[in-house]
Amino acid sequence: MDTVDEELQALTDRIRAEAGPACEPLLTAPPDELAEVLTAHERPLWAREVAAFRLGCAGDRRAFETLVLLLNHRDAARCVSAAHALDRLGDPRTARAAAALATNPLRTAYAAAAVRLLARLRAPESAPALIATLDRLLAPNDPYWRVALACVEGLGTLADPRARPSLTAAQAHPRLATAATTALRSLP
Repeated sequence: MDTVDEELQALTDRIRAEAGPACEPLLTAPPDELAEVLTAHERPLWAREVAAFRLGCAGDRRAFETLVLLLNHRDAARCVSAAHALDRLGDPRTARAAAALATNPLRTAYAAAAVRLLARLRAPESAPALIATLDRLLAPNDPYWRVALACVEGLGTLADPRARPSLTAAQAHPRLATAATTALRSLP
């Protein structure tokens, strides 16, 4: 089973638990029907999520706006599904949108999926956004250490030398130290 199939299965299982049999038609609907779901009035969130995920994974850019909104959702599972579909979508606006979400201090609690997406995209915006986010999260007693850890791991993946000062500072944080040391080893 490839990653798209695994992600679709995880989404399908979650949505079936949430919506019951009402979701079944969307699992096989053609692209134009799915696109209509994105703009129709009073459609439930789960329906928009299924439609956007399927369209995004198929490379249909009509899903972009909905996927970006879902990337910034309170529900981590929705964020992960949206990040996966945005990665598959291949829209050039994705990195800028993910960077805006990752660096927004008012949305830090929901930024982990955007941070991980930036690392996968390897876009010009990726390293600067992850560095800025990590630097902000290195404040003493910051509650978002999991997002900071995602930044550290992402910077290790990107291996951008501009991250050296931030990763060095992250070594002083007990929850980040091991990952920061590993990330520093990946830098040229």
